[in-house]
Amino acid sequence: MSSTIKRILVPVDGSVSSTKATEQAAYFAKACDAVIDFLYVASDVHKDIPSDIVFDEMVKKVPNDIKYELHTASGNIARKVVEVAEELGDNIIIMGSRGLGIFRGALIGSVSQKVIEESRLPVMVVKQNQR
Repeated sequence: MSSTIKRILVPVDGSVSSTKATEQAAYFAKACDAVIDFLYVASDVHKDIPSDIVFDEMVKKVPNDIKYELHTASGNIARKVVEVAEELGDNIIIMGSRGLGIFRGALIGSVSQKVIEESRLPVMVVKQNQR
């Protein structure tokens, strides 16, 4: 693993996809001795879900020896993900392919697609298993 990955941004919303992204981020964080930056963005789509409930579920997936920090923002989700990643000095964004938004049926969610398009950082999109 590359030692250049020291901070990993993981946008979370409580979806299965963000749980899968958290698991992948934990794998990379352990391999690279990196810190995971969890980000919850309050928006019209997620306005009724408290961030502490989402964070509580995600950090359960992180082994005790991995460092993480919790961050919140509000506004346009994709734009905030890109902005916060740059502000925190993250090296990569690892996110789920689909969140809890209205476009659940899309192959790749509109938020993850926008982040890919707008980010200067590498973006890993983790797909949940379809059965």
